[in-house]
Amino acid sequence: MSTQIVHTAPPAHLDAHWPVALTPGSLGPFGHPTPVLLCDTSVIAARYAAMQACLPDTAISYAVKCNPAPTVLRSLVALGAGFEIASLFELEMVRSAGGDAGSALYSNTVKPAGHIRDAYQGGVRLFGFDGEGELHKLAANAPGSKVYVRLRVNDNQSLFPLSEKFGTSVDEACRLLLLARDLGLDVYGVTFHVGSQCADATAWPRAIAQCGVLLRLLKRHGIGLEMLDIGGGFPARYCDPVPEFEEIAAGIRAALDRLPHRPPVLVAEPGRFLVAESGVLVATVIGVDDRRDGPWCYLDVGGYNGMMEAVQTGGRWRFPLRTDDPDSSPLVPFTVTGPTCDSSDTMFYGALLPADLAEGQHVYIGSAGAYTTSYASHFNGFPPPRSLFTDGRSDLTEW
Repeated sequence: MSTQIVHTAPPAHLDAHWPVALTPGSLGPFGHPTPVLLCDTSVIAARYAAMQACLPDTAISYAVKCNPAPTVLRSLVALGAGFEIASLFELEMVRSAGGDAGSALYSNTVKPAGHIRDAYQGGVRLFGFDGEGELHKLAANAPGSKVYVRLRVNDNQSLFPLSEKFGTSVDEACRLLLLARDLGLDVYGVTFHVGSQCADATAWPRAIAQCGVLLRLLKRHGIGLEMLDIGGGFPARYCDPVPEFEEIAAGIRAALDRLPHRPPVLVAEPGRFLVAESGVLVATVIGVDDRRDGPWCYLDVGGYNGMMEAVQTGGRWRFPLRTDDPDSSPLVPFTVTGPTCDSSDTMFYGALLPADLAEGQHVYIGSAGAYTTSYASHFNGFPPPRSLFTDGRSDLTEW
């Protein structure tokens, strides 16, 4: 693993986006057992409102996989959000939080037949697909349901591309939708996903243009789609600069205006954009050591119990970091690793932390509200972070 990746201190502009109620300074002497994920639901509400303001005609369906905590789901139900699910298990989470199964988007393109059947019986009527086999499963287990095809689009500017596993070509999508009609399914829509944490604001307009090609092809067969789902991938703010959502939304609106006809139902599936910046992961330093390539910091949280995205990207995912007393000494580059016996459980290379960092101190990882607990396991017996919540005004609690 290369150690040339420099994890710089977060840019000054990120300080304004660190949840006010969860800054290391506002938390005072931190007395909670770690690791712990702190989440401010007022940040989720603010991000939801920002998305509504920029895309007022677009329904927001939260991607449950991103952070399925009951408090997060209940907060989004209260805001009027819909939900995008990837399994029957996520549907049960949504229903337990008070969400509506009838508006849920079951967007996973390959689903167990039993999940399709039980979801359909539970009220789900919107199902995604990208292959012929899935259509036959849907016709058998969710007869007459609304189906939407997933296009394969250029996602090479995202930190997590998805097109190798998901999506189909425009021509094949047309063929599949005609087959869906023949199978008695309701040919309803088209969707795409530009990849997770997409840093290219032009990715969505390009993908919408592909949808326009499909709309023209379908018109020749007398089909007009009712739904265009622009997927997710909307970036959150970590250390590296990303387009502001206003810029992304402006490109989306312009691209929609260029379509041969605009489907009446517009949907987006944000996940990370809504919840990442609401979270701060607090870890305790369990060891500091000078090794042959410089100082190492060992935390009680690592890739297997909370920071898998940092490990998956080989340390390229640069989260903002803080310590109890960041001004105590000069900042020096550390390798930051987790508590397990696996050497791949290493999160950051060249992370700038105080030179006098010591066992027992805390490290605060910002923008940690997305995929932190949903990826976490008990590998080596180390527990995932406990989650505590605030609404920006009340004390931290497990509500």
